[in-house]
Amino acid sequence: MSTPSPALFFNTVNAYQRSAAIKAAVELNVFTAISQGIESSQSLAQKCQTSERGMRMLCDYLVIIGFMTKQAEGYRLTSDSAMFLDRQSKFYVGDAIEFLLSPMITNGFNDLTAAVLKGGTAISSEGTLSPEHPVWVQFAKAMSPMMANPAQLIAQLVNENKIEPLKVLDISASHGLFGIAVAQHNPNAEIFGVDWASVLEVAKENARIQGVASRYHTIAGSAFEVDYGNDYDLVLLPNFLHHFDVATCEQLLRKIKTALAVEGKVIVFDFIPNSDRITPPDAAAFSLVMLATTPNGDAYTFAEYESMFSNAGFSHSQLHSLPTTQQQVIVAYK
Repeated sequence: MSTPSPALFFNTVNAYQRSAAIKAAVELNVFTAISQGIESSQSLAQKCQTSERGMRMLCDYLVIIGFMTKQAEGYRLTSDSAMFLDRQSKFYVGDAIEFLLSPMITNGFNDLTAAVLKGGTAISSEGTLSPEHPVWVQFAKAMSPMMANPAQLIAQLVNENKIEPLKVLDISASHGLFGIAVAQHNPNAEIFGVDWASVLEVAKENARIQGVASRYHTIAGSAFEVDYGNDYDLVLLPNFLHHFDVATCEQLLRKIKTALAVEGKVIVFDFIPNSDRITPPDAAAFSLVMLATTPNGDAYTFAEYESMFSNAGFSHSQLHSLPTTQQQVIVAYK
């Protein structure tokens, strides 16, 4: 039997310090400054235009929590930091802090007690679901690097080496990467992205950069209110249903079903915990984010998604893992 210890309590209470440290390091470009080799606190302070004392303390802390290593002559990046936190890396994700640590998200945790008492966010009547809230433009720009790989994996799952004509509806398109990836893998795919007009500007720019702008179309407005059109072979639902309660999800799925072609299907990409709701940890923990930031959202299990799709009139659903990501994919068939 292990000896009882208050270490977990104190580590958890002080966890905000980790967020503050990584935010400061990203904002000061510390990781990028170190990327060319070992750097001393003095040279880093000069490169990043900070005090030497402040840089030394920040870097020592980042060593302690695992983002760097320290040698006699200075600091060096870990392999993870070199890949994901050096701005020169094509896998750079540091800008995600602009959304993940934005007040719109963190404020939801300032009075989590109130959210637990209420059973939903305490920050406003709508939380992060406010129509055309600027946080979603921020999200689209900041989270693009994190979604690029999952988008490509889902496109591979969708196309399965086929290049048949494909009409695709991307609900809550955001950065547009999921629909864009399908278009990249299939030259006969036409993509229709649904989101707020301001957010769709980000998606259109990404489509232009990726060379599929001529096949990327937009439908501006609320996914619950706009006219989708019909005869879609595929509807993409990435990271969307978790914002709503079951009844609202089923309402949306019924609307989507009417827009599908006879053999159409829906792909959900989301955090999907096991039935115990505590594993896998990253997917299961996402439910707390929904409690803090939405009125009625949740991290739904596959059984709950199966029930939603069934109640909306879909024939059957399948769960697929997506290796290297914390999320999974559900394919539901009309």
